Amino acid sequence: MIALVRRHPIAAIALALLSGALIALLIFLLLPTSVPDRVDSDPSAPAPTETPMPTPTTPSIAEGCDVATVTVSSAAELESALSDAQPGDTIALEPGEYSGNFVATVSGSPDSPIELCGSPTSVLNGGTTGDGYVFHLDGAQYWRLIGFSVTNGQKGVMADNTVGSLIDGLTVSHIGDEAIHLRAFSTDNTVSNNTISDTGKRKQKFGEGIYIGTAESNWCDISDCQPDKSDRNVVEGNTISATTAESVDIKEGTTGGVLRNNSFDGSSLTEGDSWVDVKGNGWLIEGNSGVNSPLDGFQTHEILDGWGTDNTFRGNSATVNGSGFGFSLTPVRDNVVSCTNSVSAAGEGFSNVNCSG
Repeated sequence: MIALVRRHPIAAIALALLSGALIALLIFLLLPTSVPDRVDSDPSAPAPTETPMPTPTTPSIAEGCDVATVTVSSAAELESALSDAQPGDTIALEPGEYSGNFVATVSGSPDSPIELCGSPTSVLNGGTTGDGYVFHLDGAQYWRLIGFSVTNGQKGVMADNTVGSLIDGLTVSHIGDEAIHLRAFSTDNTVSNNTISDTGKRKQKFGEGIYIGTAESNWCDISDCQPDKSDRNVVEGNTISATTAESVDIKEGTTGGVLRNNSFDGSSLTEGDSWVDVKGNGWLIEGNSGVNSPLDGFQTHEILDGWGTDNTFRGNSATVNGSGFGFSLTPVRDNVVSCTNSVSAAGEGFSNVNCSG
């Protein structure tokens, strides 16, 4: 072999190259297999898909409202929208102050109510507590008033002959007389989740928080000398404080309503002597709570023969801090005070009648 290499140098070079290749192959086979630190994606695999961003929607301006069909930012625009409203419309109030007294006369329908919606920073300002209704549903039926603020009027929200309407989540404050009033055969409405305070700025004796119906002395002015049958209204979940008269006054002539889960603070009562005064018939008063009354928590009265009866009080909580009863029925008639009510800090005790049930 050596002799061959000496005689043929090219063969020697080839032999050296072959030997090197064999050695490299042997080393490769003997080394352990390494695991890569990172595994690249398989080029044959389908590309990952991105989750699409949700398509933005136009938010309603108050919770519970539909998307606006018209948005207003001035008193003039609001007046125009109220005048032009049609069933199914939603009028959205931009934040800001709307000065004036506003009236709705167009009706919605049961399936297509008209909405007026805003936030607490959308403020309807009547300018003075001496006169005027800040917002008036004047024969307008099937409306939804939601979320905005009402201030500086003789009356805050007045509803005359409205049916199937909702007044919800309003902030009503600094009002000359009562904050919210349903009258003139206003039936089957709901007044709910409103925050009411600072009433009676014009006349303290008219400073109720929520007023249902019409006093008999005004029937000839409001209801053609007949009982104002503002019936089957629901007053629920409202927070009422700093009123000079009753938190809720339910007048003779009204029947079949519900007063439920409201909160009353009578610390400012000067003309009223209870949170709730029931003069109508067949009302259910349940789940309400009250504090601080100068005399009684809940009262009934018979203004006219046949009125102020068949009312039921149950599940209410009365921390009176006053000299009277939790429940005072005068006369008793067929009113019922359930034993599920609770009373504390009442000078005369639980009730002037025995509880039942």
